[in-house]
Amino acid sequence: MSIVLATTDERKRAELQRLLADLPVAWLGVRDVLGSDYEHPAGARASLEESALAKAQAVCDATGLLCLADASGLEVRALGWKPGARSEVFAHDRATDAENNAALLRALEAVSDGERVARFRAVLSLVSPWGGELERAEGEICGHIARSAQGSGGFGYGPLLLLDELSGKTLSSMSDDERDQYGHRARAVGALRPRLLRRLDALLDETERIAG
Repeated sequence: MSIVLATTDERKRAELQRLLADLPVAWLGVRDVLGSDYEHPAGARASLEESALAKAQAVCDATGLLCLADASGLEVRALGWKPGARSEVFAHDRATDAENNAALLRALEAVSDGERVARFRAVLSLVSPWGGELERAEGEICGHIARSAQGSGGFGYGPLLLLDELSGKTLSSMSDDERDQYGHRARAVGALRPRLLRRLDALLDETERIAG
């Protein structure tokens, strides 16, 4: 059985494939199926939940296949839990990770260390061509925003969130194995995995019925 990973970010795709590799599923990249120039439909979403569902539904409609989408973001208490669903475009619509990180540090420049509370949150949405959204799962990790970047691994805001449970280590200071254990996307996959496993036989039967 095949499921399309409905993300155009190759870094997220690689992480999801690594986290899901033990499942008896052929994970397809969205651009492998729809072409290298595929982009998600434009339009800002108010929440990570809406964004994950919109991405999965769009790819499902285009491919007729089961699709799993990720929407993840940084939420900062001092900014009203923003940027959230707009994390990738916090600085501007075509911002790089470095530009977003710099914009975040500027926005928090006057905020004291004790008030720089933040969390990474990831939402996964599994959509089918016959039943809409079948599953939704969430994972989060909490910490504080650093005064400067720490670590060179990972991506996004990974160098800036000091994780409470790891004595202030950032995601970008971790190895892939550590991120696969402690990361917000890893926790969302961990929440989804048992539900997906319970559904696999039924999903396979429905996929075969539609195909033939």
